[in-house]
Amino acid sequence: MSIKRTAIIGAVFALAVSGIALGEGDAAVGRVKADTCLGCHGIPNYKNVYPTYRVPKLCGQHDQYILDALTAYASGDRPHGTMHAQAASLSDADRMDIAAFFADPAACGKGH
Repeated sequence: MSIKRTAIIGAVFALAVSGIALGEGDAAVGRVKADTCLGCHGIPNYKNVYPTYRVPKLCGQHDQYILDALTAYASGDRPHGTMHAQAASLSDADRMDIAAFFADPAACGKGH
């Protein structure tokens, strides 16, 4: 097998696998899974007690941003004790569903 053919097959395989891994979440399912998230992120102008900062609004945020943030919190690459505990308890499918929910303003707006 030629090097070029091997490279093409490898690239196609990588794209196929990444498509499976990054599949799309289900916003309706994510709504149920995001109840805990909405306890802080669904309150307008909510501030965390310690350290004091404004808790970001997530409704309407891009799904890939939410997915990347949850993955980073889960792994500890993005430090925050509460968010680590929450994100680490989620499966990849849970994270995708929650990301889909927050990315859909029509669905998310019903959450708070």
